[in-house]
Amino acid sequence: IWSDNQSHPSISSHLTSPEDKRHRQQEATQHSPCFEEPRLFSMLRRATTRLFSRPIIAASATTKVRPFASDMPAVQTADEMFVEAWRKVVPNIDPPKTPLSFMQPSPPVPSSIPPKLTFNFYLPYSPELSDKEVDMVIVPATTGQMGILPGHVGTILELKPGVLAVHEGNDVTKYFISGGFAFVHPNSVTDIMALEAVPIDQIDSRLVQKGLTEFTQKLSVASTDYEKAEAQIGVDVYSALNSTLTG
Repeated sequence: IWSDNQSHPSISSHLTSPEDKRHRQQEATQHSPCFEEPRLFSMLRRATTRLFSRPIIAASATTKVRPFASDMPAVQTADEMFVEAWRKVVPNIDPPKTPLSFMQPSPPVPSSIPPKLTFNFYLPYSPELSDKEVDMVIVPATTGQMGILPGHVGTILELKPGVLAVHEGNDVTKYFISGGFAFVHPNSVTDIMALEAVPIDQIDSRLVQKGLTEFTQKLSVASTDYEKAEAQIGVDVYSALNSTLTG
């Protein structure tokens, strides 16, 4: 007994021509999973063969590769193009010195990490420390407290009001700085530039409390953006000072 959606094999074979049979067989073969999978593998095999058969172009000797800062030669180079152009225009007058003439060459990066960190601490009016060999420096970066040891990776840090701690053996010297920048070089040299710096032991806690109260009152009555910004800076600095002394 055959259902309505099924056809008797003998009837369908008699009603179908040989060409229709071949056409149906081809369609069934092409749409069957057994046919699609080998064809997909064949396509992937051809694509892989073409990909790996392409020649790999090696870097030629004329290819310019930008070196890292630590790979630059530790020699001072003159601005030869400027000097050459100057002598062509004004041959009777010596060329003026460029900013590069006043810069000292960066020392080379040592092959091994040195035992000490060379530390330079500069203020606008005088250098506080110069070529000081220390064990570690802890700086108040805007992202948080950060310790710098010999061999530290090169980086630039923005500093916020806080404590700068210089560790030298068992001695720790602490400064309160109002902000600045720290330049950590890959050759175990660190330079810190601050606007103001005061040793912690020279700070009067009573004056700190007085200044904090004064700037807090100024901030509460400030009306212009300038007054608000000035008062907020004072509150931030004196709050950091107060936390340093009380904490």
